[in-house]
Amino acid sequence: MTSSTRYFDLAGRVVLITGGASGIGAAHVEGFCHQGAKVVFLDRQVEAGRALEAQLRAQGASVTFLVCDLLDLAALDDAIGQVRATHGPVSALINNAAVDQRHSFGAMKADDFEWMMNVNLRHVIFAAQKVVPHMRELGGGSIVNTSSVAWMRGVAELALYSAAKAAIVGFTNSLARELGPLRIRVNAVAPGYVATPRQLSEWIDPAAERAMLERQCLPDRIEPRDVAEAAMFLCSDAARMLTKQCLVINAGSL
Repeated sequence: MTSSTRYFDLAGRVVLITGGASGIGAAHVEGFCHQGAKVVFLDRQVEAGRALEAQLRAQGASVTFLVCDLLDLAALDDAIGQVRATHGPVSALINNAAVDQRHSFGAMKADDFEWMMNVNLRHVIFAAQKVVPHMRELGGGSIVNTSSVAWMRGVAELALYSAAKAAIVGFTNSLARELGPLRIRVNAVAPGYVATPRQLSEWIDPAAERAMLERQCLPDRIEPRDVAEAAMFLCSDAARMLTKQCLVINAGSL
């Protein structure tokens, strides 16, 4: 991904991205590499992660893929420690990883709740906790959490996912207040329908996509790169006075 904007202040900064092997996460990885950042991304998709790492290194990027299951908080802690030891303190954290698994409300079980909160919310909180000392050392930093318009619109069979994504906005607002004195900015992005390979293969057929596009003010597909562009802006010095915000990227569809 070649960004439409260059943020020269991002060059050389250590950027940590969760769930970076595919979809929106891969667009984040590619975008920050284009900015000249030192990018580290975590994912449990080994083959896809290694392929993306190799592709970007061949282009001259400073990028490292670490295998990490974000459901394992000890593994997450170890990975962030490895980033600190190898690359230096993290300047920007993109909490991207999530799974929009569908559940019928009447059939969902306690195990479904636990898994959805862990895969969509818990690691967001603890990844942020682990990088704050890095940012304190640097004198500031940027955390971008990924919410969703799903909780704003109300989407059938996404009750658990929506609950987690709404909680992310609350967490973002509270953490921004707490970390503001340290010049650590905390924001969220809330994508609308994004045409990722997973969405197109598992959930969205041509008729559903046409209906979604018709609800938008802008007629074009929202691509993963559009979310990455927003995150790069929020992490750059161009957004130095933006915190406690949730940037909705939905082409005006609400």
